Amino acid sequence: MGTLSGQGGAAGAPHCSYTCPMQIYMVGGAVRDRLLGLPVQDHDWVVVGATPEDMVARGFVPVGRDFPVFLHPSSHEEYALARTERKSGRGYKGFTVFTSPEVRIEDDLARRDLTINAIAVRAGQASAGAKFDHEDGVIDPFGGRRDLQARVLRHVTDAFREDPVRILRVARFAARFHDFSVAPETRALMRQMVAEGEADHLVPERVWQELARGLMESQPARMFEVLRDCGALAVVLPELDRLWGVPQTASHHPEIDTGVHVMLVLQMAARLQAPLAVRWACLMHDLGKGETPADLLPRHLGHEQRSARLLRGVGQRLRVPTDCTELAEVVAREHGHIHRSAELGAAALLRLLQRCDALRKPERFAQVLLACECDARGRLGFEHSAYPQRARLQAALGAAQSVATAGLAQAAQAAGARGADIGQAVAQARTRALQAWLDGSAPAAV
Repeated sequence: MGTLSGQGGAAGAPHCSYTCPMQIYMVGGAVRDRLLGLPVQDHDWVVVGATPEDMVARGFVPVGRDFPVFLHPSSHEEYALARTERKSGRGYKGFTVFTSPEVRIEDDLARRDLTINAIAVRAGQASAGAKFDHEDGVIDPFGGRRDLQARVLRHVTDAFREDPVRILRVARFAARFHDFSVAPETRALMRQMVAEGEADHLVPERVWQELARGLMESQPARMFEVLRDCGALAVVLPELDRLWGVPQTASHHPEIDTGVHVMLVLQMAARLQAPLAVRWACLMHDLGKGETPADLLPRHLGHEQRSARLLRGVGQRLRVPTDCTELAEVVAREHGHIHRSAELGAAALLRLLQRCDALRKPERFAQVLLACECDARGRLGFEHSAYPQRARLQAALGAAQSVATAGLAQAAQAAGARGADIGQAVAQARTRALQAWLDGSAPAAV
């Protein structure tokens, strides 16, 4: 056997010398992003003409469970043996994988989701900074470069239908490549997959993984546009899907439609570069409006508590990280009070801070306020409006935090106070501090 040496990835493509016809290709997103002139974060490599034993003999470390994947001995990037897949059951795990030295790179590319992800470049052409300008080094059997130029997301083959996660991936790519359209035949296939029940077999972890990644793209609303178009949103997030067509009071919401409002809020979160937990809170904050009785519309009395209940259910079903669910619950429950906080006196302000757990978790409270700003500005015609509540409540928190609670508690204990009485003394001191701040006599640090 020959040996393999050199570094993969950004340091340069691997250089090989062997006596067997083993070939290495860069594939997938790394090729796509290089062709688009975008920075490449990760590299995927496919090996053709080798067996697992060949890879181990060259120093690669096997790590794959479901199919042969190996870590390069120097770069530690992943190298997978070329493979084909055959549908053997429902869902994204319902596949039988076949690997052999006879599997061609074209066969491996055929199992991929989109044409723009089904392009390969020979390792010798893939060194850092190299241009893919030699036709014999680029393998593009499904017209991926053509679709990159045309800005189209198109499935590779009808095998796309075998993995429902690909529906979520197309939606996520639409959020990332927001100037790309989904090919009509791909949209039709996605609708057919949903109608045939394939989306019913999506597992929670994969749904959350794709949603979380799509939420962090520059145009996250496009992900939900694509999911709604094919009917998948009604399967994976029915609580969100039912918001479209639900009216709101036009004086407060010129966009009227609740679903449109939530997408405007989400886009504002992306514009303000909000972290994932804030974007999730923006997506979840008005779920309760989908359960408002028809005879009460367009008003939504009590929707805050309904939203909190529904988003907790979503969090459990999709196994959403706890920090995302907890932040979303505070935003859903309190956003109305935060919007109207200028009307609150000192005692009411303290109660709001306590309900938000702002004194114990000031960093999370800052995220709550950011989500509320997104909500207020995520309305038609309000995109450029100021949101003074955010800075004002940060200042109010500073006033409440200025109370030296440790010394106060010690003094109360020395005077014979116990338990709830000490807490009441602290609350009274914080209320006085907030009143002084409201009166302008005690400036607080923001």
